[in-house]
Amino acid sequence: MDTANIQTIGLLIDIFAAAILVTAFLIVSSRSLAFYIRLFALQSLFLGGVALLVAVGYGETHILIAAFLTIAIKAIAIPVVLTRVIERIHVQKEVDFSVNVTVSLLLCGGMVILADSVAQSILGARQADATAVSRVLSVSIAMMLIGLFIMTTRKKALTQIVGLLTMENGVFLSGLSITYGMPLIVEVGIFFDILIAVLILGVFVFRINKTFESISIDSLRSLRH
Repeated sequence: MDTANIQTIGLLIDIFAAAILVTAFLIVSSRSLAFYIRLFALQSLFLGGVALLVAVGYGETHILIAAFLTIAIKAIAIPVVLTRVIERIHVQKEVDFSVNVTVSLLLCGGMVILADSVAQSILGARQADATAVSRVLSVSIAMMLIGLFIMTTRKKALTQIVGLLTMENGVFLSGLSITYGMPLIVEVGIFFDILIAVLILGVFVFRINKTFESISIDSLRSLRH
């Protein structure tokens, strides 16, 4: 592929990576559970787009299957499952945050700066070329940190599932940025493990809501007393 096409693909990868990071910030700033799920679906769609661009632009054809699985499972199947859970439990918003939205956004901004510093250290140690794919490593690390932050600061069990899935998207993006993806059998296994895990967690959320009339993890903590 000629240099012009490579540059175009590189620009698209940068745009998609930026869009992925924006969806993570929107999840942190939102209170609507349904909006969380739509943002995760959009985030996964952009991630699938990055995988497709890597497959086309860098000749890594095995990533095509991972790209299609990302779109089919993460952008379509998992959001459908989580949306049905919301419809069953009749909970639409997360009202009480452990950390308020303003502070959360500031902390996430700091995580992006930290992630960029860590990524530059990793790439510098590897003496890697600054290709478009390697440049998204900072975004992938930021995604993992933000996903962990969502899990630790949100009280709704369903929101914590979204945080876990955001972390996994960051892990997958880091695999693309460093090694152009993991072996195909590993990628396929991970995708189906995630789907099964979400199905099980969805059942748990439904049962928690039915037992405690809430999906707040504070209800679970009360069992210790």
